[in-house]
Amino acid sequence: EEDMYRDAEEIEREKILLCETSSSEHKLSVAPEMDIMEYCRKEWRGNTPVAKRMRKGYEAVAQKFASIRRVRGDNYCALRATLFQALSQATQIPSWLQSEDFTMLPQNLLSRYDWIKQWQLKQKLGRKMGEISDEIKEYLILLRKKWKNISEIKGPIEKQEACDKLFKNEEEEYSLYEALKFLMLNTAIELYNDDKNGRRVPVFSWLLFARDTSSNPCQLMRNHLNHIGHSGGLEQVEMFLLAYALRYTIQVYRLYKYSTDEFITLYPNDPEEDWPVVTLITEDDRHYNIPVRMCQETML
Repeated sequence: EEDMYRDAEEIEREKILLCETSSSEHKLSVAPEMDIMEYCRKEWRGNTPVAKRMRKGYEAVAQKFASIRRVRGDNYCALRATLFQALSQATQIPSWLQSEDFTMLPQNLLSRYDWIKQWQLKQKLGRKMGEISDEIKEYLILLRKKWKNISEIKGPIEKQEACDKLFKNEEEEYSLYEALKFLMLNTAIELYNDDKNGRRVPVFSWLLFARDTSSNPCQLMRNHLNHIGHSGGLEQVEMFLLAYALRYTIQVYRLYKYSTDEFITLYPNDPEEDWPVVTLITEDDRHYNIPVRMCQETML
């Protein structure tokens, strides 16, 4: 099948990388850490303008972070990278996760918006309304439980081990992504209603609903959110939506934008001061990896 997004060189590199990866590592959603410049040299050996720009970009990231962890490159990768970073540095459970009505969200939304019955859960079709509500509720409960458990672990090594273990458990991992997608839908509905009622909304919300394919939350669900993880990943404007849903600032080193003012992009670009920050790396705005081990001088 022809790949519309990646060039031949990129596809070939990925094949080589897969061959070099042992079969046991295929199951790892987030690979073990590797020196960031070593990773760069392995990935970008050529002398094309693109390769040179990537190396410059990685050099800039290496001023702040020592290592990189490669994230499995399926259509969940933006959710995976963001959630992994959020959990691996969590020291407390966010207030929105603790609210009493958090787990009632699916039931409340389904009672108001009949079209949410068309929500597709992990490629399973033809569920009844009650089943969708109950299943999403389970995912939200799981998200709260995992966030609470990991945030209570004090030692950084033990915390990382707990995250690694969670992201090797496919059933739980993909359930968490379904929870995140539903939180994104809820946030989109809130923003859409705020705008319709004359309340102030962030600029990205206008862009989100200015698309022909998502002029309202129902279309957003049907044409975008239902496809995330299956036939598509997160688009740029949906990175903003994810950030708002989690109330996290997502800082991304966009390596192909090196030497422009978009090299480091914040989602949202006017973040709330009390929102925690997670950092990701992308070479193309489609696949995201994780920088780790902040350099000592940066931390000081």
